[in-house]
Parts: sequence; C-alpha cells; structure tokens
Amino acid sequence: MLASCRIAHVAPVILPVPPISYGGTERVIADLAQAQAALGHEPVIFAGSDSSIDLPLRSGFRSLSDHRGEGTVPPGLAAELEAAQLAEMLRAGDSFDIVHLHGSAHASALCQTWAAPVFRTIHWRADEEDHRQHFRQFPKERVVAISHAQAEDVPPSSLAGVVHHGIPVDRLREGRGAGGYLAFIGRMTDQKRPDRAIELANRAGLPLQLAGPVDPGNPDYFDRVVAPALSSSIRHVGSIDDRAKQSFLGEASALLFPIDWPEPFGLVMIEAMACGTPVIAWAKGSVPEIVEDGVTGIVVQSLDEALARLPEVLALDRGRIRQRFEARFTATRMAQDMCALYSAVLQGSEFSTLALG
Repeated sequence: MLASCRIAHVAPVILPVPPISYGGTERVIADLAQAQAALGHEPVIFAGSDSSIDLPLRSGFRSLSDHRGEGTVPPGLAAELEAAQLAEMLRAGDSFDIVHLHGSAHASALCQTWAAPVFRTIHWRADEEDHRQHFRQFPKERVVAISHAQAEDVPPSSLAGVVHHGIPVDRLREGRGAGGYLAFIGRMTDQKRPDRAIELANRAGLPLQLAGPVDPGNPDYFDRVVAPALSSSIRHVGSIDDRAKQSFLGEASALLFPIDWPEPFGLVMIEAMACGTPVIAWAKGSVPEIVEDGVTGIVVQSLDEALARLPEVLALDRGRIRQRFEARFTATRMAQDMCALYSAVLQGSEFSTLALG
C-alpha cells in the first residue's frame, strides 16, 4: 500500500485540465489525479491557468486553446508555453515524491536532475520515430503504457507496467438505448474512419449521429469525406461535453469505433460501456483487450463482418455491459493500479514490470 505522497502531474500545454469538450488526455489526467486525491495522496497539476480542476494548480501560462480563441496564433507559441511550464516546475523545485509526465518530451530533461522517480504516460501511439528516439535518450524514464498493445512498442527496460484508463463510476449511468441510432465519437479524420461508420449505417438502414471536432491536423477531411455524406439520417452534431455524452451514448443502440490505426486505448469505448451501450470496434491497437467480444460489444475485421453481426450486438445485455465497466474501467481502479506502480519503484523494484488494468 502506497503511503500518502505528493505527486506532480505535468499536462500538455494545449488544453485545460479537464478539457471543455474534446480532449482525452486532459480528461484522464484530471480523473487520475482526483481519484488519487480520494485515496489520500496530494496531486499537484502543472497545466494552463484556464484549467478548472479542483486540485492544487501550478501554472504560469494559459493553454494554447485559450489563445486560439483570440484568433490565429504563431506556430512557435506552443514551445513558449512549454518554456513557461518548465519555469513553473523549476519554481516548485524538487519537492515531489513522484513526477508523472503526460505531455510532450520537453520536461524529461529537467526531471533527470530531480531525485523523485519520474513516470511518463504516452497518450498516443508509441511506435513512431520520435518516441523511439526519446526511449534511447531517456532509457531510465519509467513508461506506463495504457494498453498491452501500446506496451509492445516500449523497450522492456523502460516499461514500468500497463494501466488501463478509467473514468469516475458516477459520471455516466446506464441508458435505455431507445434512440434507435448508431453513434460515433471521434475526430473527423482518416484514422478514426467516420466514413466507415457512415457506410455501415447506410448498409444497415439505421440513422447515425457523428460527434467530434474537425481534426486540426487534417482539416479538409471533413469537407471531402464527411460533409457530402450527411443527410437527414446521417448527422454531424459537433463536439460534445460529458453532460451531452449521457444522452448521446445512453440512447444509442451501439457505438461504432471503426478505427484504422493502432489506437493506444480509446476512451470513448469505456464511456459507451458506462452507459450500457455495446461497442462495434475494429480489431486494431487496444481494441481486443478493451472490448470483450460477445459481452460488451463485438470486435470485427471488416464492414461485412460488422453488418453480419449487427443483430448480435444489438441484443447484448446493457446491464451486463455496465457491470463489466464497473469491474474493469473505473477511475478508482486506475488510480489504485497507478499507485501500485509508484509503490514498486519507491520500494526499489524499479523495472519489475507490472501488468495491471
């Protein structure tokens, strides 16, 4: 059992913690820190001053999204905000028992000079060259993978363990699924494949509601692919917040998760499960370890398979799906598992990888 400790969570500079609408990383940071506080620890959040989390906040800057609300921002502003965050960390000094990095690589070098163990969660795919280079540069940084699929891309010498994400048990409740539509939540981009969701809905003869922002890294995808397919039965409702997710997911017949990339986790899948809503997901990345095929949804390889198994998924027991969420994906479980990793390091087992979550 980990004794009460002071934990620094260093967030990305892009969005506030928690985010206003879209922003899985910042939502996970907020949920993890609040659950750790409930366990008796003392989390401190290094994030933008526009953050609204009810925990100690250290910030000498406003998040990039807050600046974007004022119009066009220069391309170098994110680096300036990261510099301001580093300055705030220096002012705080090495006064923490644990440092947990969640953002880009800028804080890793500073943390090498601190006595506290440093953990890093990569909230993105870990198989690309920037991360491979980072692993070589900082071989003793303890990486907490968010899925076993992601862990395969982390050097064994750097892997502290695997901890699946979780959300507060009372954020979402079991819904009726009476809306008669399929739901999709994600960025409008080729990685998330809303076009697949549209094709499946059209072939099944079911309405589809798409939620999520236009991807800033692929801004013309929506205009080229999604917008021409919209109709009275295929609707795009834009970004939605947690309050709107209750109705959106709770009344949906199923969530479509038709990804085309190695998704490291996929928070929306467990949000759907919290509402008792089954998930139809493509077998990429973390999907096979998050969705229990035939219990909380189905894991498929193709549109044809998804269409053939649609009656099966629509017949799944929503109460059972909610029960599996409560057993596997709560924020309390996430915090307990994370603190077990911290404890192993503080007790001297620095690189004994723990498979949790």
